[in-house]
Amino acid sequence: MTSPEADLFELPDRYRELQAEARALASSVAGIAAEADESGSVHPEVRARLAASGLAAVTVPAEFGGRFARVDSLAVTVVREVLAGVSAHLDSVFAMQGIGSYPIAIGGSDAVRKRWLPAVAGCEAIAALALTEPEVGSDLKAITTTISEQDGELIVTGHKSFITNAGDAAFYCVLGREGAGYSLVLVPASQAGVTVTHPHQIIAPHVLGDVVLDGVRVPADHRIGQPGEGFRLALATLATFRVSVAGAAVGLAQAALDEAVRHTSSREQFGTPLARLGPVPSMLARSWTDIEMARSLTYRAAAAAARDPLANLYLSSMAKVAATEVSGQVVDRAVQVMGRFGLVRGSLIERLYREARPMRIYEGATEVILDSLARQLIKRYAAGSEQ
Repeated sequence: MTSPEADLFELPDRYRELQAEARALASSVAGIAAEADESGSVHPEVRARLAASGLAAVTVPAEFGGRFARVDSLAVTVVREVLAGVSAHLDSVFAMQGIGSYPIAIGGSDAVRKRWLPAVAGCEAIAALALTEPEVGSDLKAITTTISEQDGELIVTGHKSFITNAGDAAFYCVLGREGAGYSLVLVPASQAGVTVTHPHQIIAPHVLGDVVLDGVRVPADHRIGQPGEGFRLALATLATFRVSVAGAAVGLAQAALDEAVRHTSSREQFGTPLARLGPVPSMLARSWTDIEMARSLTYRAAAAAARDPLANLYLSSMAKVAATEVSGQVVDRAVQVMGRFGLVRGSLIERLYREARPMRIYEGATEVILDSLARQLIKRYAAGSEQ
């Protein structure tokens, strides 16, 4: 018999089982993690091991080969927490199978869902979501990609930039203007008129590129949802997966703290282990405390998102901000307590330091999210004061 406290603060068994599966997968990849995390394309061995693990099935609905009746935000989050602590590349490949395919799961035609989602679940197809453009980041309503219908086909023209999995994806869910609204269209990567370039790479190497769509034609049933529903589908994807970024950030922070504790416990200065010297104990304890706070909020937000993603997007947003900011602080402290060994190029802590920084920008920059939360807070106050 479990106590009420356990019900409140412990993960149910099904999530603990997922964590165990994720640990086994992460352990199998650990030996190639440094190599994979420097790769600008999907690492074939990482992809093969993810496929063999069956964990990619967590990112699609059971009807199409998934683990759960519908995608479970808490399940995705606890898996990402484990994977990100070992390999950012593995974490990204796993997460993008869900982020890139979720619009299809909730808005795709039957034919499109049956064609692509089982392939995503088995890692036979790599998924991608194409929203941003060279001149458009957070302000997605400023996009210039166009979608039009002609003779039973959709014609897509535009330039998408900083697209995860570009060049390795089997398809792209592309956001574009259609008439007075915005729509999403599934564009197979093999379609005529699709080209990929790689003009940028970031400080923590990532599968990244620009996707140019030059009058690409696809069948009309490749529109995802109805005309004008693009933002609704994009928001639903965000609401389901944003909190999983927080999970990844917690996992990364935990890995950094573990490395800092290992180093400071095994190295002596002035006849004392570093872990007991000067401000180091306080910095380690503060990091531990911050991680546990972030993990608690992340699990709460992920459980709420699993019940109702849109209604609890504010919690997911809070968790994303809190956990990614904590991750940056913890990794920075780890570098500091490790001294010159924290600065060694090619070391684990250097890799974690670089990987932590982009988390505060992608899938909603901290400042953009805080602005949105502030507007919601003020609106709630105004509504409450009028009652």
